[in-house]
Amino acid sequence: MTDQVQLPVRLVLASGSPARLRVLRQSGIDPEVIVSGVDESIESIESTEDLDTPGVVAVLAERKASVVAPSRVGSLVLGCDSMLDLDGTALGKPVSPREATEIWARLAGREATLYTGHCLVSPWGASLTEVAGTSVRFGRPTSEEIAAYVSSGEPEELAGAFSIDGLGAPFVDGIDGDASNVLGLSLPLLRRMLTTFGIRMFDLWSSPTQSLR
Repeated sequence: MTDQVQLPVRLVLASGSPARLRVLRQSGIDPEVIVSGVDESIESIESTEDLDTPGVVAVLAERKASVVAPSRVGSLVLGCDSMLDLDGTALGKPVSPREATEIWARLAGREATLYTGHCLVSPWGASLTEVAGTSVRFGRPTSEEIAAYVSSGEPEELAGAFSIDGLGAPFVDGIDGDASNVLGLSLPLLRRMLTTFGIRMFDLWSSPTQSLR
């Protein structure tokens, strides 16, 4: 690190996800939110032949952070993207109620991995990209339950058409790993990434101005 940064540092979340914002606020961080507006679809990536699901979410997280970072020099910028991997296939947000229903028909009684890519751009422009994965065990909702859930509209806003803190939570039997990652932002991973830049998690809560080298 060759530059000086004044603490406390402002965190900018390059995402419009209400769940990610909620995770940060519950951990004591109230970020500035700037929606990147980038295309989050797998199809938007020019070449995905050699990319697995962790690779895809890493690329999209980097894309979000890189769009927002130039307008917030001197701040930390965090871009995230999540997708559910089922049998090696990446599942993003369903584009229609029909697709959401089809996804749930595939997920019932199965286990899949939710991957979230995190790209953190430092106040001096250095960037770091990491991916967290959490295993999710799905229950067996009835066709009536799936129809009711899909009709709520919630699945179309979520990677893999599910969440563990919304209307679909009763249909998830359990998880193995970091719960915050399933909500779209791994707090343990964010802490480790901040440490790489010499910034402590509590520096984003409240701290006196000081120099960081």
